[in-house]
Amino acid sequence: MSTPNSLVLNVADGTQAHAYVAQPQNTTSAPGIILFQEAFGVNHHIRSVADRLAASGYVVVAPELFHRTAEPGLEIGYDNFAAAMPHYGAVTPDTMKQDAQAAYDWLQAQPNVQKDKIGAIGFCLGGQVAFVANAALPLQAAVSYYGGGLHTRTDMAKDLHAPHLFYWGGLDQHISKDNITTIIDAVDATGKPYINTVISYADHGFHCDERPSYNKEAAAEAWAFTLAFFQEKLG
Repeated sequence: MSTPNSLVLNVADGTQAHAYVAQPQNTTSAPGIILFQEAFGVNHHIRSVADRLAASGYVVVAPELFHRTAEPGLEIGYDNFAAAMPHYGAVTPDTMKQDAQAAYDWLQAQPNVQKDKIGAIGFCLGGQVAFVANAALPLQAAVSYYGGGLHTRTDMAKDLHAPHLFYWGGLDQHISKDNITTIIDAVDATGKPYINTVISYADHGFHCDERPSYNKEAAAEAWAFTLAFFQEKLG
């Protein structure tokens, strides 16, 4: 079990981002992971993902990406994407980098975090942010679950620091096969290390057990591989 709490991160543009933190139990030295939210906020599901990672031995910090346009703690219902759009639209590559940097700097300042063992993971919007973070920060591993908008970040592929693991749902109507091909081809062309996994029977959001698109089998398979990937890269 983890011992979660919250904190406030000072971001380079002068803003402050609230963040959820989950700590592993009885660990004096652990790798760190930055966890990036979906479009619906650092909600119960994202906090539970943080807790699961902490239970596996990682110090986890999940910054609120909408802190420039929303009150702290904003959670949006999965059936109300329209409410997320103004906040989603205000997130840019620059704000992604700044928020990722602030979370990274916090991890670097923790006495129980191994400074050279930092990873990132994100879902949906957060999948794109994890990719941007991998390009901006000296990470050791990064994971993107059904990263919306990743096909617009091909210019960052050459800057990836760490091996990147991609997950996609073959039934996903939000991210086209062409979109997937665009970003994977861009990474492939750079020679950067990556793993690309399409789960043919899974839909967008398949990992979230609080969404109608949840797929228990796909979620279990992807999560087991995710933990193995982090174990290999972060120890």
